[in-house]
Amino acid sequence: MAWTRDQMAARAAKELQDGFYVNLGIGIPTLVANHIAPGISVQLQSENGMLGMGPFPFEGEEDADLINAGKQTITMLPTTSFFSSADSFAMIRGGHIDLSILGAMEVAANGDLANWMIPGKMVKGMGGAMDLVAGVKRVVVVMEHVAKDKTGAVQPKLIAKCSLPLTGQGVVGLVITDLGVFRPLRGESPVFEVLELADGVTLEEVRAATGTDIVVSPALAVDA
Repeated sequence: MAWTRDQMAARAAKELQDGFYVNLGIGIPTLVANHIAPGISVQLQSENGMLGMGPFPFEGEEDADLINAGKQTITMLPTTSFFSSADSFAMIRGGHIDLSILGAMEVAANGDLANWMIPGKMVKGMGGAMDLVAGVKRVVVVMEHVAKDKTGAVQPKLIAKCSLPLTGQGVVGLVITDLGVFRPLRGESPVFEVLELADGVTLEEVRAATGTDIVVSPALAVDA
C-alpha cells in the first residue's frame, strides 16, 4: 500500500497555516488547493501574476483566461487579485511567500533539490523554481518516492547526493512521498529522518526504495 497522489496532496495541505501566502508547483502540488482545511485562510500565489487562487473548476465551468503557472484552469475567490509577472516575482524574491510546495526529480539528504531539467532532454526553461527556493521561507517537496528509467528499472529519488543539475542547495525542509513523510537532516553525515509512514508501508520498504541512509523519528512508534 502507498498514498495516492490525492492523499499526498492532502498530507501536504496539513503544512498550511492560517494567514499563509503559498505557492504551488506544477503536478501533484496543484492538488493541494483542493484540500485546504475549513477555517484555514491561505492565499495561493501563482508566478504568472495571480494571488488568491481557488480550487480547480468543475467540468464545464472552466474559464480559459484563468490559468495558473502550469497553464491549468483554476477559479477565482473574492480575495483574488491580478498583477504583472514582475510584481509576482518581487513577492517571491522579497521573501513575502511563506511556503512553496514543489515537485522534484531528486532530493538529497542535505536538502539539495533538483527539479528543473534532465540533461539531454528538451526543457522550456527554469521557470520560477530557482526564485522560489531562494526566496520563500520554507520549501516542501511532494513527489513519488522512486522513478523508472527507460529500461523500467526503479531509481530512488531520495538520495545521498543529487546527480541532476541543482535548483537550490540545502533548501528542502520536508519531503512527502507516496511512502511517507521525511525530513533532511543536515550535518557531517546527512540522512533522511522518517517522520510518518503511509498506510500499510513498512520501514523495510522505505529503506529498499531510498538511495541513502534513513533514521527513524523518536515520535514514530515503529520498530527501527
